Amino acid sequence: MSINPNHILQLTDSVTDRRSVIRIDPADCNLSVESLLDKYLKHADINHLVANQQVPEDSAETLASLKDLVYATGENGQLTNMFLGVEFIQGEEVLSAQDFLTSHPIKINDTHALLIDLVIDRENVGYERNWKSFNCRRWNRHASTFSDFVDSCSQDHTNSQPESDAPERQITFIQSIAMRIWKADFENYSRFTDRKLIYKTGDETVLNIVRGSGGICSEKVQALKFITDHYGLESEIVFAGPDVPQPVPEDDLRDLLSTFDFHGSNKLMRFWQHLALLYHIDGIDLLVDATNGNIPFLFLTNADAERLLGYRDKSPIAVRMTIRTEDFYYHRIAQDIPEKLLFAMEGWIPDVDLVQVFDNELGLYISEDFMVAPVVYRTERAYEHQRQQYLQACTEVHMPCEINHEWNLNSELGQKFISSHENVATKILEAKEHLLRRYNACHGEGHESGLVMIEING
Repeated sequence: MSINPNHILQLTDSVTDRRSVIRIDPADCNLSVESLLDKYLKHADINHLVANQQVPEDSAETLASLKDLVYATGENGQLTNMFLGVEFIQGEEVLSAQDFLTSHPIKINDTHALLIDLVIDRENVGYERNWKSFNCRRWNRHASTFSDFVDSCSQDHTNSQPESDAPERQITFIQSIAMRIWKADFENYSRFTDRKLIYKTGDETVLNIVRGSGGICSEKVQALKFITDHYGLESEIVFAGPDVPQPVPEDDLRDLLSTFDFHGSNKLMRFWQHLALLYHIDGIDLLVDATNGNIPFLFLTNADAERLLGYRDKSPIAVRMTIRTEDFYYHRIAQDIPEKLLFAMEGWIPDVDLVQVFDNELGLYISEDFMVAPVVYRTERAYEHQRQQYLQACTEVHMPCEINHEWNLNSELGQKFISSHENVATKILEAKEHLLRRYNACHGEGHESGLVMIEING
């Protein structure tokens, strides 16, 4: 081993498994946890670390995300103190911010190094986030990319940004961004490809759309709000769900987000099964649903919006995402509830990627003509049980369906899907390895996986 090997700091978030590695100065190995993170996380110049080859490019975005999971954001957008309740784990030992770390030798290819492996435990952190400052920080990280995205949403690029004193212009601006987000893939496949984020924030969803992918409803809502908030447009998140016309039981939802005890709460969780946005533009209420997944693009003002949101002669929207048609009801909601829900999915629900695919039955991809979903099984009997369930459900509504033991698109519907969605097909095939790894980690080893193809018609 060389006298002065590379010293590597590896930071891992225990819930989301976000991981970043940084090559540090050997002298800094003697710093406390707090001092080490102050230098290499809180005040780290990520672009400089990448340029200096101290952080791999594919680790840089994760390092930026970890900043916001460990430190609170002040009104000026700068990071302040660590969140109360953050703890650190090295091996079997729980450390405080004042404790010191140990390193152990590793070999990376043919290079010897000393590794400091530190796990960030946020289990006892509360819902402390300044969303305005958080999103401001995230915008500044990729400001030119976001501005270019906004410009690309408007046919007249020179007039793509809203003027504060022109409500018609603001409404047109919102519509152009909303339609672009609505057209982006309604998908879960990107949870298992590329950065493999189990849940995306608004900025991460916009970047995902820029790369040609998309997100699910709550991610797309955050993407639209992230952009329009930046331009000073006032909005609030609204809830929607099937067969829930009555007012939202807000205290019960707050209890769910406090206890995380979801047993027997399916009816309650219907209220937040879907999200949309309500804008307030110079006295105009504008309800926007830009999520897709075969949910209609809604862009309704005043009385039309009130028919969905109010409780006098409340009207639903008929929604058929794949097989079943459901009546979706929209509800105003106190904003602390959706903010906590989004924060929980981003940072505290360890298997939220699998929940969206399997529990929420969103599969990997939904469009107006296809749904693609994984079928995961240990035994032939389990596979056959799932196959029969899919076949029965699709036969009842006269939709073609093919279920394959293996994760490929070699079937008739698979080839039809490739011909119309080639890029998506490639991403779905790439998703197998990580999805199966995640499923085995959650439900035990030994699973196999295949694909379900449903051709949506009518």
